[in-house]
Amino acid sequence: MNNNYKVGDLIYDANIYDGMNTDLADLQFYKRWMPKNKDARILELCCGTGRLTLPIAKDGYDIIGIDHTSSMLEQARAKASEGGLEVEFIEADIRTLDLPEKYDLVFIPFNSIHHLYKNEDLFKALNVVKKHLKKGGLFLLDCFNPNIQFIVDGEKEQKEIAKYTTKDGREVLIKQTMRYENKTQINRIDWHYFINGEFDSIQNLDMRLFFPQELDSYLERNGFNIIHKFGGFEEEVFNDKSEKQIFVCQ
Repeated sequence: MNNNYKVGDLIYDANIYDGMNTDLADLQFYKRWMPKNKDARILELCCGTGRLTLPIAKDGYDIIGIDHTSSMLEQARAKASEGGLEVEFIEADIRTLDLPEKYDLVFIPFNSIHHLYKNEDLFKALNVVKKHLKKGGLFLLDCFNPNIQFIVDGEKEQKEIAKYTTKDGREVLIKQTMRYENKTQINRIDWHYFINGEFDSIQNLDMRLFFPQELDSYLERNGFNIIHKFGGFEEEVFNDKSEKQIFVCQ
């Protein structure tokens, strides 16, 4: 079994990423849980190109964005500059991050924990969160709720999942295939990219799935108290049909 799990370089192409990820359904959720005190310090892990970081900064919060992909951070810094915002973006691995400050709120948005492929990777990241969180501070996290039927259907045929034009003028079409590895709980997703009408490449988007009781126990085992667990960004009660697992922890 192949343990070389990864995300393809084209998926991390900042303009292609931004062109696909325009939905801000999660933004209002994260804004609702920001501290009332605008002097509070906020830490976002896996910030990408600043999709959430910059609107939160625009609201007057002192927020720092962390990501391990330099091209994403370059885009984030450029967008901050265009918007007249002073935001610190740091290139780092969230499993080993070591900053001198502690924060009132730490969050890992946009399903990013699915790229922590082994339990030890997740536990290291959770320890980083604990190390950087002030006493009484909040930790927010969102990820998918695994849907076995969706995975089974996704293994049957190639499906078109996105079609858009990037900021730099590329016409992008993405078709998806997937196969699930039972032993590792990794969903091996292949995105077939067609750019300007021609096939470009197949890019990996490997995602570790975390089942509900499993993730609850991992958080609790690593010292977090789950205050709320929602099934959607409107703070719906988590249930059997929930597409998301959204946590508010302390």
